[in-house]
Amino acid sequence: MEKVSIIMPAYNAAASINASILGVLNQRFDDYHLYVIDDASTDNTAEMVKPYIHDRLTYIRNRQNYGVAETRNIGIEAARGDYLAFCDSDDVWHGSKLARQVEILQSERYDVVCSHYYTFENDPQCVKNYRGAEEIIGYQDMLKSNWIGNLTGIYNQRRTGKVYQQNLGHEDYLMWLAILRKARNSLAYCIPEPLAFYRLSSQSLSGNKIRAADWQWKIYRHHLGLSYQKSCLLFFAYLFNAAMKRQ
Repeated sequence: MEKVSIIMPAYNAAASINASILGVLNQRFDDYHLYVIDDASTDNTAEMVKPYIHDRLTYIRNRQNYGVAETRNIGIEAARGDYLAFCDSDDVWHGSKLARQVEILQSERYDVVCSHYYTFENDPQCVKNYRGAEEIIGYQDMLKSNWIGNLTGIYNQRRTGKVYQQNLGHEDYLMWLAILRKARNSLAYCIPEPLAFYRLSSQSLSGNKIRAADWQWKIYRHHLGLSYQKSCLLFFAYLFNAAMKRQ
């Protein structure tokens, strides 16, 4: 049984998934298993993945297109490791990511670990900007902004239990909120170094700021059930932090 289970959803990712898989396979920490879940791609994603299938990579193909939340949930259900991590099929990890994070998790001070990361558009070697967070992230901090980049997050599911995603906007944000509620002291540790590379695109959340803001408001009011006054305060904090991240 692997120590770390890595969930990689993929949909029409033939152009980018090679770099994402290699970013996992080239990790210094090698007690992992990568679960690639193909969400019924219509391109040659399957052909790109098949050469890498071996005892540390499982390829699962959905019978129909379910969307990213349900596709990640299929991977979460299949995962057997103590720790669960996420890497989308267009993002890339630094080679020391897992080693650094597992060391902290094994210290048993934190159940959730993330890191800073770079953004890029076409080539990870040509970074666009740097995204970071405070070294210690609490649940209340997360209400003001999503400080855990999904591609950097890893958590101890033996302590928190598996946390599944809901099929709605900001599904990864809601998942990390739920995980932090269950985590030791409701805290996450953020390694103050960039250990991953996040691909920006016109289809990404980063390219749909108005829609993202609408999702955030609905999370406060409908999913978390916060009062109108508290939702307003948090929403303005969210807008401010979103602007600062993109400077």
